Amino acid sequence: MECISVFDMLKIGVGPSSSHTLGPWRAAEQFLNELHDRQIFNKVSNVKIDLYGSLSLTGVGHATDLAVMLGLSGADPEYVPVEDISSIIAKINDTKTLVLGGKTPITFDPKTQIVFNRNFLPFHANGMTFTAQYGEHEIYESTFYSIGGGFVVKEETAQNKENDEIKASFPFPIDKATELLAYCKEQGMSVSEIVYENEKSLRTDEEIHHELMRVWNTMLECMYIGCHTEGILPGGLNVRRRAYDTHSKLKGELPYTNPQEWLQTIRKTKVYFRQILKWVSCFALAVNEVNAALGRVVTAPTNGSAGVIPAVLMYYLVIENHKASEKEIKQFLLVAGEIGSIFKKGATISAAMGGCQAEIGVSSAMAAGALCEMMGGTPEQVMMAAEIAMEHHLGLTCDPIGGLVQVPCIERNTMGAIKAINAAELALDTDPKNAKVPLDKVVNTMWETAKDMNNKYKETSEGGLAVAVSLSDC
Repeated sequence: MECISVFDMLKIGVGPSSSHTLGPWRAAEQFLNELHDRQIFNKVSNVKIDLYGSLSLTGVGHATDLAVMLGLSGADPEYVPVEDISSIIAKINDTKTLVLGGKTPITFDPKTQIVFNRNFLPFHANGMTFTAQYGEHEIYESTFYSIGGGFVVKEETAQNKENDEIKASFPFPIDKATELLAYCKEQGMSVSEIVYENEKSLRTDEEIHHELMRVWNTMLECMYIGCHTEGILPGGLNVRRRAYDTHSKLKGELPYTNPQEWLQTIRKTKVYFRQILKWVSCFALAVNEVNAALGRVVTAPTNGSAGVIPAVLMYYLVIENHKASEKEIKQFLLVAGEIGSIFKKGATISAAMGGCQAEIGVSSAMAAGALCEMMGGTPEQVMMAAEIAMEHHLGLTCDPIGGLVQVPCIERNTMGAIKAINAAELALDTDPKNAKVPLDKVVNTMWETAKDMNNKYKETSEGGLAVAVSLSDC
């Protein structure tokens, strides 16, 4: 059974897209590893990258070309200073030289050595092939697929589960919500407790604590940066950042100097319905504006939907439970990660395969279930909250204008966050015995909807708003 860690679902990386930026970045890193494994790295004189399908159609808007250059240069998306990214890319463009793996300079012209092929490879919509020339006339070629959420596979590996890197031996292996609920009932545990036991088979308690708090602190810093940065987002759409303006009207006069103090001051602001609605929207906007500007975010489960979970968790911390501490933060993230993995196993978290229901829909379901447990919901109500959130995102298309993760993507995070809170409240007020749609049924339905959806609505910028509104209109 496929065992996916919470840290597989919540990855730290650079925007604007997990499947189109982080995935190709990681694929480039894997390609470098293959060159080392075959002992040809030091002999490489030339590298070419072919992008296919959705990676090609929206690759420039999603910074796929930049991502493969950064990956080949040896930069790590978790730790590279985001302020250095533009200078790294500028140096490659200016000198026509790429320092492979940070060690070996090779001639590299992005205009000719990154090729955008509009045709789709049969295995997945997000395909890419790296070709290295070494020796006099020798060639090494490797094809990767970015399958959503920063996950990268090779076709032969994906078809042979025994070699899958995310295989593990969990004490409570889970593919479906019904299995998770069965464990909760048998063990008398909450969802987060079951998930924690699984994580303990991979990491120590200290490592789990450290990594979960690193995820949360990245989310908090991202919201903080987004709320304190104004201006126009890059890419040509001339989208003005809105989190700054909204935050300026909401924050009040209390002083603060860092994200942690900021959180405390927000707890002291008004909590009328309109203010709550604006705060939640502000948090979500902030994250995805940072994402759109190639900032550091947490895939949750993707970059395009990265704002939903932090916004809902922040809502819980600043509105619902002022006494909440690291314990509650970790509990929230554990539940969210597990719900996301159920969708990944049973459907998809790739917009190129399933439209935006696979991103905002899944993130809303993850946040709804997590919030429900934090508010005292039973495991059955947690599953119901996730189901309600996804049920009302079914069929949502992915149609980014200009191939940029901006319109309608940024606003959709606010909608996903609000729906998550609503879904959690509905579940908390409902007897699970009266539920009509189990979570597993909505996961299956989402996947069937994805397969029926026209390709032009799957992150290709060939349908919907992407063709109704052009860059010239903006």
